[in-house]
Amino acid sequence: MLQRFLDPQVLASISSLDLVAKTVVDGFVAGLHRSPSFGFSQEFAEYRQYTEGDDLRHVDWNVYARTERIYLKRFKGETNSQLLVLLDASASMTYKSANISKLDYARYMAASLVYMSSQQRDASGLIVFDEDVKTYIPPSTRQGQLMRLLHAIEQAEGGARTNFTKPFTHFQEFLRRRGIVVVFSDFYADPTEIIKVIEPLRYRGNEVIMFHLLDPNEIAPKFRDPVLLLDSEDDTAMEISPEYARNEYRDKMGNHRKLLADKAAAAGLEYVFMDTSKPLDQGLRNYLAIRQRRS
Repeated sequence: MLQRFLDPQVLASISSLDLVAKTVVDGFVAGLHRSPSFGFSQEFAEYRQYTEGDDLRHVDWNVYARTERIYLKRFKGETNSQLLVLLDASASMTYKSANISKLDYARYMAASLVYMSSQQRDASGLIVFDEDVKTYIPPSTRQGQLMRLLHAIEQAEGGARTNFTKPFTHFQEFLRRRGIVVVFSDFYADPTEIIKVIEPLRYRGNEVIMFHLLDPNEIAPKFRDPVLLLDSEDDTAMEISPEYARNEYRDKMGNHRKLLADKAAAAGLEYVFMDTSKPLDQGLRNYLAIRQRRS
């Protein structure tokens, strides 16, 4: 039953991204049986005195009426974390061998995480990038933030080549508070260069999760005849034989993934590989595990 709520093919039939996010998160949480170990209990816990900048929506006005002092209700499961999603919208992310592109899959994951973050009363933000920063929404808990984020995620379209340097440098310039940084990409670049750009975020006290998204046909291509493949980002072409696809290509892809995972681990970054034909639960579980560490 849980898999139905997390199946990307099923999610593709849902028209709006906010409904996708709600379907995924509600189904996933129900599958966890609302386990307190994952921080989803919203049972009232305590009051906290108001400090400048706090969200007034959480003020208990009944207490204020009695005491003339401003207190906020806090709930179990609140971690006061900050989430920033970096979404790769380069041309290669639009590839699909079935109904779901890598960008579609990234949209579903990103929408689910910002929805989940909103439910936990955390600040969330977004950077959409290719070779440049296309969209930047600073992390916030202000009213309407979730809808702003979902709209921007839904509007993300495949653009030019990937350039990790600009978006990550941009984020560091505006970083004011530590939190969780989530990157969705197919990571078609040199692993050493990728980690070199992402690693400084870890120095600033952030938890960083790299979600490596690949289409099943990119993982294990199946060609019966030679084919001419065109690079979607630089228009270069390469003829591929079925034998190359079965052997040398798979070895190269496997080595690329292993090197990326090894370098990420050495830098203290979380690396999660995701096949876009598979349900979303693995990614959600990894995200929740990191949230739990920060709570």
